Amino acid sequence: MSEGGDTLDYQSLRMTEGPRKRGSGGGHQSESADSLMGDGENAGSTDVALKKQIGLVSACGIIVGNIIGSGIFVSPKGVLENASSVGVAIIVWVTTGVITAIGALCYAELGVTIPKSGGDYSYVKDIFGGLAGFLRLWIAVLVIYPTNQAVIALTFANYVLQPIFPSCLPPDRGLRLLAAICLLLLTWVNCHSVRWAMCVQDVFTAGKLLALGLIIIMGVVQICKGHYYWLEPAHAFETFRDYDVGLIALSFLQGSFAYGGWNFLNYVTEELVDPFRNLPRAIFISIPLVTFVYVSANMAYVTAMSPQELLASNAVAVTFGEKLLGVMSWIMPISVALSTFGGVNGSLFTSSRLFFAGAREGHLPRLLAMIHVKRCTPIPALLFTVSLVWPVIYLLFWAFLLIFSLYSEPVVCGIGLAIMMTGVPVYFLGVYWENKPKYFDIAIGKMTHLCQKLCSVVYPAMEESPGPQEKDDGE
Repeated sequence: MSEGGDTLDYQSLRMTEGPRKRGSGGGHQSESADSLMGDGENAGSTDVALKKQIGLVSACGIIVGNIIGSGIFVSPKGVLENASSVGVAIIVWVTTGVITAIGALCYAELGVTIPKSGGDYSYVKDIFGGLAGFLRLWIAVLVIYPTNQAVIALTFANYVLQPIFPSCLPPDRGLRLLAAICLLLLTWVNCHSVRWAMCVQDVFTAGKLLALGLIIIMGVVQICKGHYYWLEPAHAFETFRDYDVGLIALSFLQGSFAYGGWNFLNYVTEELVDPFRNLPRAIFISIPLVTFVYVSANMAYVTAMSPQELLASNAVAVTFGEKLLGVMSWIMPISVALSTFGGVNGSLFTSSRLFFAGAREGHLPRLLAMIHVKRCTPIPALLFTVSLVWPVIYLLFWAFLLIFSLYSEPVVCGIGLAIMMTGVPVYFLGVYWENKPKYFDIAIGKMTHLCQKLCSVVYPAMEESPGPQEKDDGE
């Protein structure tokens, strides 16, 4: 591959040399590619590949940074509201942390058995087939990531502007503009360099842990002063509403959602240094750390607020800071803003690898499976943006929550299922149907090559990762 921009050999990216061949349709695309690009050597195609740049610290930063968002600062009251008492709420936080650790360890085993980026999409596709994998990808592209990133970015903008507008709500235009700037800035960082993206992730993860550490320290000080009424066993289980099995199940669901993001490291397995060791190590470090922080922070909150005050607050950490920090209470909204900024970065980084993996398997446009020729970042995807007892326990836990969700919110669950099933006709038309008309493949090929030139991207070289047994034998 030549260094000059004019002599860059894009022929190394011919459609038939992509990660997945599509029968006769792929042949039509390669013909269109040849006619567009001309003849040339496939020079340098093996030189461009995803780089293993994510070490153990950054791996922990991805897990912790994606789990800890704005929820623990803003609305931990969801668990308390449904648990009906402080004591049960704390038990829920501990239990969901343990269940999350079990699921994460099962996921780590999947990650070292199927060492491919893409996370659950790659595992579902390899185990259950193309349609199941495509539906998982479809719902992520259509609903999960666009809404998730938009909500986190708007939350970031809201808390940045809150100190500027202390007595009123920030203007909607200002919120949307700042949220858009946040998304554009972090997309540029992720496109420019994996190291830059990991640096942002590590710094902001450390920042949110420091903010939560401040909350925990203030809680310890409160306990030392004797303000632990709601932590005493005699009062911790005082109910402010009658216990209800359905509501307690919802509290477990709320707690489990708070731990969401524990699986994101598996989305970038191919970029992880020594994944067979660092993937389980990162999980062993991160999940207990997050569980400790969540439980301690919730205990700290009730040292300064009664359950009724906590439930009445729209931003628990902000109310907590106003009670204990005085003139320094501005630290809390800024901490929430920093936490959400890091959350947006982590979501962009991992979701782009999901789309990259989907395109590599032919389930999304092939352009999304290409990476920049020098920076080795998936720019198109960013722009598109153990023992069997443990899996059984984890599946039973989520089956229990699913049944109660279907019972209590059948309409919402039905709408979610209907949205997912819209991917079935798209799969059969776009993926399963290989012998498409020649003119369609030629048109797609031309569009792909145009975007390829604009983004300066090529298919990454693929190398077979050794299994754990082979790695041990080599050592």
